[in-house]
This record gives sequence, structure tokens and C-alpha cells, in this order.
Amino acid sequence: MKKLFLAIIIVLLILSSQNASATETAGVYPYDVDIGEYWFEPTGAEYVSNGDARALLLMEYSTGKVLFAENEFEHLPIASVTKVISTLLVVEAIDEGKISLQDSVTVSEYAAGMGGSQVFLEAGETMSVEDLLKSVIVVSANDATVALGEHICGSEAAFISAMNERARELGCENSNFVNTNGLPVENHYSCAYDIALITRELMKHELVFKYTGIWMDTIRDGKFGLANTNKLIRFYKGATGMKTGFTGEAKYCLSGTAKRDGMHLIAVVLGAETSDKRFAAAKGMLDYGFANYSILTPEVPNLEPVSVTRGVEKSVNIKTEPINILIEKGKSSQTEAKHFVSESLQAPVLEGTEVGYVAYYRNGNEIGRAPIYTANAVEEVSYYSVLCAFFKCLFLK
Repeated sequence: MKKLFLAIIIVLLILSSQNASATETAGVYPYDVDIGEYWFEPTGAEYVSNGDARALLLMEYSTGKVLFAENEFEHLPIASVTKVISTLLVVEAIDEGKISLQDSVTVSEYAAGMGGSQVFLEAGETMSVEDLLKSVIVVSANDATVALGEHICGSEAAFISAMNERARELGCENSNFVNTNGLPVENHYSCAYDIALITRELMKHELVFKYTGIWMDTIRDGKFGLANTNKLIRFYKGATGMKTGFTGEAKYCLSGTAKRDGMHLIAVVLGAETSDKRFAAAKGMLDYGFANYSILTPEVPNLEPVSVTRGVEKSVNIKTEPINILIEKGKSSQTEAKHFVSESLQAPVLEGTEVGYVAYYRNGNEIGRAPIYTANAVEEVSYYSVLCAFFKCLFLK
């Protein structure tokens, strides 16, 4: 027993002597972390930034509503938080079947030459898409990001073009990407609001959460250890991801996500002076969001069919889908639903045609609405349809 106790003490001493890199490079675990008290004590129902970052934003995922923001549209360097858009393109390519997790990628000399955070890929080395993706998400590996970009688009330049195009599609008006990984370069920037938009889109892909929740793992058949740079994953209740970043120019950045009681939040911190201030700001915003807001999913009302003129059927069924509504806690929970639908439709009616909406109210104020669609198609009456109906009646008799 004494020998076992002595062995445990020796191992603990060895582990405590290993320090994490200040530049957040990929490290062989164990990864040294600060477990300050602020991780475990809620900050309360209010949040004050105290100027601890250049830009901040808190967004609720399902509704896209912004709950807190400061300088959210300011153009800023974002370091490795760039990889939220790089990762989005990768998981979209996987989900669309363009590439697979099992694909073997041969690393180019260019990809292997990336500096900063890396998993030290060598030119000619082969690695699966899954291990490269894990390296990007867990340890922010610049070399793995370039290797994946080349695998999907043929070159980093083509991948960067795709990143910018996808960002524009998402409504990102204050972003311009010049590389795939966020290494310092002129005219490479984004803003807190755009990062939240991109993160929100990334969260639609369940695959990403297979990796963002990893605290420690390995690649190369267990020979290379990975330790997550996102302390939220280890110490914040409900944390689900997403991406850290640091350069001397960008300072400490983060797009962090967490989920509690069915509500998923996105906290973006850009340009914090220290790593602790970055995580404290994210934690403060998340605490504020969870303390003050919740998600309500009202029951879907019963909807009667809508009449159809000049149709082979006299009416068409209609439907709506449940929606999430963001509400402030501590206020009346009485919710009223009213639906507004076209009195009649003229054939032909296509399935999925929007014919109205359901509006939800609290205390007389509208808090959300959901579209109403036709559940089936109704063809227009024609000579042929009348003839078919005639023969159908004739034979049925």
C-alpha cells in the first residue's frame, strides 16, 4: 500500500511540472489548467463587461436572438476562431457525402509547413479526415486545417474562396478571410456578430459535437496526445464547444457554446487581454443568459382544412411546426395562439405552399410566429379529371 501511495505521489508531481504553452499550441496531454474559483461560482443575473475584451456577444441558438452585445460589428483579427468557418465547410462536405471521415489524406509540403498551433504533420504523411478534423477542433491545428482544405477544394486558395462565399451566404457582412486558420495576415478579420452566425450554422451539424466535447484524446494510434484549449469543456456546466484562438495581434478570442434546460447559447469574446479574462467574460455572459432566459415551445393548435375552388378535392389539409420562443424568466407563462389562414385557395395547390401563420402572444404582445403550409397538393379540375371521376362513379355503381 505504501508503495502504491508513493507511486501516485510521484505521478502527480510529474504531471504538475508540465506547463501548457502560452501560445495555445497543440500539446501532449496532460494539459495544465487553472481551476480558479470563478469557474464554480455563478456570476448572478447581471453581466457587466468591464472592458475586458474588444468585442462581446451572446446569442441564443434556436432563435438567433442577441441577448448581450458590445462592439459586435467591429472589424477585428480573430486568430484561430477563424476555424469555425473552416470547420463548417469540412462538416458540410462530410454531411453532403463529398468526403468521408474514413478518407485518407496525404499531407502536402505546404500544409506541413504551417506554423503556430499544429500537430506536426510531415509532408507525405497520411492521416484520416476524422483525425485531422479532431486535431482542428480539439487543439486548433493549423497544419490539419490546411490539409483538410486542400483535400476538399484542391488548394488552400480555393478553400478560402469557399469560406468567404459561405460567410456571405450566412449574412456575414463584416468578415474577410485570407487564410484557413487565422495566422496573422493583413485584411483577415471578422466581428463578434458574424462569428456567432457562423457558429450557429456549425451547431446544426451534430457531427461537430462528437469532437468539441473532447477534453483529452490521441491521434497516430495513441502516440500523440491532444488536450483541448477550451477550458469551458472541462469546467463549465453544460459546455458543448466551440473554438479558442490567440495571437499577439488578436489577443485571446473564443466562440464558446453551452446548453442547459433545452436552451443553447453562443458566447463570443474577441480581443481579451488574458486567457482568464476571455473565459471569465464567456462564463459571465453564459451565466447571465441562463439566469434570465428560457425557451418556450408552445403546443401546435389544431388547424381545420382550407377550402379549394376548382379543385379535384374540395379542401386541402394544412399544418405548422412547433417553434422555440425565447422568454424572460419570472414573467407570466400564459401563452395564447391565434392562427391567420387564407379563407380559400384556388387550384392547383402545391404541397408546402405557405397559406398563413400562427401567432403566439403573451400579455397581449406577439412573441413569435410560425408559418402554416399546405400538407398535400390539390389538382385543378380538368376535362380529364371529370372524365375519370365519371367512370369511377359508373364502375362503383
